[in-house]
Amino acid sequence: MAHVAANLKDREDSLEFASLLAESLGETQNFEGKVVKGKVVGFESDLAVIDVGLKSEGRVELREFTKPGEELDLNIGDVVEVFIERMEGRDGMTSLSREKARREEAWVELEKSHEAGERVTGIIFSRVKGGFTVDLGGAVAFLPGSQVDIRPVRDVSPLMGTPQPFYVLKMDKTRGNIVVSRRAVLEESRAEARTDLMENLGEGQVLQGVVKNITDYGAFIDLGGVDGLLHVTDISWKRVNHPSEVLEVGKSVDVQVIRYNEDTGRISLGMKQLEQDPWEGVAAKYVVGSKFTGRVTNITDYGAFVELGGGIEGLVHVSEMSWTKKNAHPGKIVSTSQEVEVMVLDVDQEKRRISLGIKQCQDNPWTSFAANHKVGQELEGEIRNITEFGLFVGMPGDIDGMVHLSDVSWDDQSEDALKAFNKGDSVKVKILDIDAEKERVALGIKQLSKDPYAGALDGVAKGAVVTGTITEVNDKGVEVSVNDKLTGFIKKADLSRERSEQRPDRFAVGEKVDAKVISMDAKSHKLGLSIKARELDEDKKAMEEFGSTESGASLGDILGAALGEGDKK
Repeated sequence: MAHVAANLKDREDSLEFASLLAESLGETQNFEGKVVKGKVVGFESDLAVIDVGLKSEGRVELREFTKPGEELDLNIGDVVEVFIERMEGRDGMTSLSREKARREEAWVELEKSHEAGERVTGIIFSRVKGGFTVDLGGAVAFLPGSQVDIRPVRDVSPLMGTPQPFYVLKMDKTRGNIVVSRRAVLEESRAEARTDLMENLGEGQVLQGVVKNITDYGAFIDLGGVDGLLHVTDISWKRVNHPSEVLEVGKSVDVQVIRYNEDTGRISLGMKQLEQDPWEGVAAKYVVGSKFTGRVTNITDYGAFVELGGGIEGLVHVSEMSWTKKNAHPGKIVSTSQEVEVMVLDVDQEKRRISLGIKQCQDNPWTSFAANHKVGQELEGEIRNITEFGLFVGMPGDIDGMVHLSDVSWDDQSEDALKAFNKGDSVKVKILDIDAEKERVALGIKQLSKDPYAGALDGVAKGAVVTGTITEVNDKGVEVSVNDKLTGFIKKADLSRERSEQRPDRFAVGEKVDAKVISMDAKSHKLGLSIKARELDEDKKAMEEFGSTESGASLGDILGAALGEGDKK
């Protein structure tokens, strides 16, 4: 009875399998190139023996029954679809392929998805020239490198072996070519995300984005389908010289929407806004007059910025950097990243400005000089600079005193007096004045000797008549020596009240003349003289003493009378 039951069971299986085969092939008897259903009847080494209802059984490598990354799950009795490559070959066996069967199945499904514009699922399993290969459930497709992601991907390893959605871009069954794109899926998702984001976007909203691009003025952040600008000033409360110091392309960052213009679609982002504002209560922390140690963060032509801590920076103006180096560039006094001690000079919390001073943390050499030296004291120093208006001489305390041009020589008040000096020379000077508040020390060289012109102006006043000796005659007038110390000059127009007599050639060197003092320069010891003014004064005096305009007397009569009176006397 058991034998009969076994025969009946085999007969039923044959009938069932014949039914499956008929269902697969229909009425056609041309099995080659067809996908049919077969039953696993055994295993030989790394092969599966498949019965497809033909005269001979076929064998398929076990690897064809697994997908990349999967374990084999195949048992005797399982019904599987296989592709008949050849019926009863030379070895009398039927040549089968599970892989081609899966490929045929996949092609049919892929064509449907491609025509319907639907996504398909695949697994990236290897790298090839120009891109990657993707297993689409049996069919192998090509994924170009440009279609992997929206932006270049440095490492594709995390994507490999993991099911991914793709769009089929192109299919050519004749050549067996399929081209897919993961980027198209991401762009579609981004478009959807962009729509949702723009509908719900608002100022103050905190979002996560990816650094897309970095420029000198900031960075563009990809918020998921839409870009926002993160300006360099909104990256951190601390000074950021370039965004690349803080940001890196491809890195995720948390940002806050600062401004959103619905008309233009522009989005301004900030990172520092997610942190506490360090300027709150800054006036109470940094009291005017208090001293702190800070780090130099930036140097400009007008000063240096010093970070006091926590993103708070103050400016040390070039005028507050040194007591003595007035014209030096800030970069020659401090250097970037240098630790310096500073004093708080002013705080403007509203404008976010703190004025600092470096020199205030050091002894004031001008005050020390004033305390240790007196006017009239004689010193010796090195000439540090020569200008058109005088000499700068180094004094104790590394300060400079100035010898004005007028205090260089008693005799020469012109720039020629400076030609006798050279930079680096050591000279003796006398202190003429000290003003520590204005940081000035006036010095003199000529004051080291007695003034040769002392008393030269005694008895000489503006309006007085003096007698001088002509020392030079030129086209502009004549030069006169008065009391051997003073020099006077009579301009051509002042040589006579008579126009015809205003000729310098009427005079000769060594001739004595009387002239009226019309101007005085005590420093240069020079007088402005006029014969014309003296003559007019004499005429006026004669008119007052000997006649009037109403008497009818002429000027000649008056002068004659005056001369007659003189003869009598």
